[in-house]
Amino acid sequence: MDLDDLPLAEFAFPGPLRDALVAAILSGAKTSTTGLLIGYERANEPLPEVGERSAVVDSAGKRVAVIELTDVRVVRLADVDLRHAQDEGEGDESVAQWRAGHEAFWHSPEVRAELADPDFTVDDDTLVVTERFRLVHVV
Repeated sequence: MDLDDLPLAEFAFPGPLRDALVAAILSGAKTSTTGLLIGYERANEPLPEVGERSAVVDSAGKRVAVIELTDVRVVRLADVDLRHAQDEGEGDESVAQWRAGHEAFWHSPEVRAELADPDFTVDDDTLVVTERFRLVHVV
């Protein structure tokens, strides 16, 4: 398996949050993630598909692992369930706790800049892409 041939899986932005998420993936605590559908649309990127493999990168841009998608769904933010929230591996004990953390991230200046919308906000009807994955290989 040549890691250089795989698309990149970048979790959050480089820095402490990415480092924590990558560590959770490597430990097996993180097996799901959530992104904004609008992010894919604005970047003109196709949605991920079950079976796709990607190389997880750390904050330094180093490829540290390979993950394979096992489930991909587009759901309303209000419909994200507790199992998915807990499987994100960030220690959330309720959907409300998970959502508060994600809203803080999605309302951050970095995400708003990436979306080119300084007033971007989410609500119950915001469509998100939920992904489940399995760790295939650690470098």
